[in-house]
Amino acid sequence: MPAPASVDPRLLRAFVTVAEELHFTRAAARLYVAQQALSRDVRRLERELGAELFVRTTRQVTLTADGERLLRYARRVLAAQDELLAAFGQARPLLVDVNSPGQLTGRLVLERARALAPEHELMARYESGLTGAVTELLAGRLDASFGRFAGLAPALRAGLGHQPVRYEPMAVVLPGDHPLARLAEVPLAALAGETVYAGAGNPRTPEWTDLAHRLFEGRGIDVAPPAPLAVGNEEFQRLMDKSGTPVLAVVTFPAIGSTVVRPLVDPVPLSPVSLVWRKALVHPAFDALRRAVAQIAAEKDWLRVPSGAWIPAADAAVMSAGN
Repeated sequence: MPAPASVDPRLLRAFVTVAEELHFTRAAARLYVAQQALSRDVRRLERELGAELFVRTTRQVTLTADGERLLRYARRVLAAQDELLAAFGQARPLLVDVNSPGQLTGRLVLERARALAPEHELMARYESGLTGAVTELLAGRLDASFGRFAGLAPALRAGLGHQPVRYEPMAVVLPGDHPLARLAEVPLAALAGETVYAGAGNPRTPEWTDLAHRLFEGRGIDVAPPAPLAVGNEEFQRLMDKSGTPVLAVVTFPAIGSTVVRPLVDPVPLSPVSLVWRKALVHPAFDALRRAVAQIAAEKDWLRVPSGAWIPAADAAVMSAGN
């Protein structure tokens, strides 16, 4: 087999980590990726090089002679890459879209990443939705975002990487005088006959509208038709007062003015959230961002799916595959 024209440094990093751990599960944990994704990367590297790098048995993983030979070169390549990134990494900040100032998930991850990499600048951006952020991601004008990865078109997902962050329980925002506002939790069945706003017509958030359609299907709940987008808390409150239309949200959505936020139950619907980035991204602070996701998700048990919760099968598959 002819030598490859180039080798993706990400594949080399996967190889070196497995070589150091001699254990795929531990190596995957170090890299904050699913074990399946790590195994896939190692197999791809073996195909590209035309060499078997590891001997795998049910009891142990060992390096082959070709693996030992590659390890010396791979470490030198990665050291040079790290040196290059360190030299140029201060030239610009890592730009991280946290959707909106009121959204908690992205903000918590960004704050943790800043603590993990205080020598780098990580700056927040507010693109409102993942679909809206993708154009900026792929163009290199934005580095990372948060949102429902399965809600993107397959052609867009092909150019992006993602790391599951959490399954966020969903909620409904109600005017203070709405009959359901007196409840501590709102059963989905109680919304039957209601029209609920879920961003229909907003070109930046179709993935959210699609999730609403999937959730409401067969439950007698309608998605509200497109409406002018309320920008700012005052406009949101004014439109809520005028229309009285409930709004689909997540439990961390901040109550604005006289509105109330009520968790949805029976079943508890979950909004899947991933950290999303363009596959070509290189930045010395990016590892800190991924470590922040892994740390907070573990600390807060964000990736546990409660018994009886609702999530589309396609989303569950995408989240379990990870990156």
